[in-house]
Amino acid sequence: MFPPQDAFARRRAFRQLHASGCFVIPNPWDPGSAKYLEKLGYQALATTSSGVAWRHGKADGQMTLEEVLVHLREMVAATSLPVNADFEAGYAADAAGVARNVRLAVETGVAGLSIEDATGDPDAPLRDIATAVERVRAARAAIDETGGETLLVGRAENFIVGRPDLDDTLRRLKAYADAGADCLYAPGIKTRAEIAAVVAAVAPKPVNLLVGGTTDLTVRDIEALGVRRISVGGALARAAWGGFMRAAQGIASTGTFDGLAGAATGAELNAIFRSE
Repeated sequence: MFPPQDAFARRRAFRQLHASGCFVIPNPWDPGSAKYLEKLGYQALATTSSGVAWRHGKADGQMTLEEVLVHLREMVAATSLPVNADFEAGYAADAAGVARNVRLAVETGVAGLSIEDATGDPDAPLRDIATAVERVRAARAAIDETGGETLLVGRAENFIVGRPDLDDTLRRLKAYADAGADCLYAPGIKTRAEIAAVVAAVAPKPVNLLVGGTTDLTVRDIEALGVRRISVGGALARAAWGGFMRAAQGIASTGTFDGLAGAATGAELNAIFRSE
């Protein structure tokens, strides 16, 4: 069990970040990346299901509940910042299981967690709204039983599971907000019109926007659209993997070491991680 006083302070600070303005909540995938992001001055961090899966040599969605709980404890211990958990669909087949697992996640000390409506079944990738709402309500009740400070994020996965229906996305997000989600999230929306529509649909509740690649939108542009927080999902992990893969492939295929250009020096990394 994470120390209650520390957990409460982080959760209180996390909720305050959602009260106004716009902040970036980057997604580290291991303790080292979490520590570095904290040193850069970010105010909160979020885990990434894909990033941690790749770290363990698995595909996104293949981590077990037990592995995820270990990871959450590890990430909370690595930083003094609030940590939001990518808790996928709650790692349970029914609402009762979601509630049980959410209580376990809260015990790790996370300041927030998200519940998504994806099924993992490519033939029926989204749960029906009624079932998804039941699961959000179960997560809300579980959080309330623990004191209620942990922030609950409701996710509509339409745009990243091949069902880019904005109207259905808005219906889902409104339903999740009514079911007790504190923050709403539709990963995969990209245009200004889509973003503005999501913000308007769930106002005054805050919205998380995923920026998973290059875009002409700046943080200031996104803030002007009314978004409260910006995450990058597995993008930082993919960037790290991209550099590693290019370097390793170059050595394997051509016997050259050009891919190592631009690598951080050992001195830089040691300075970042050396104990005070």
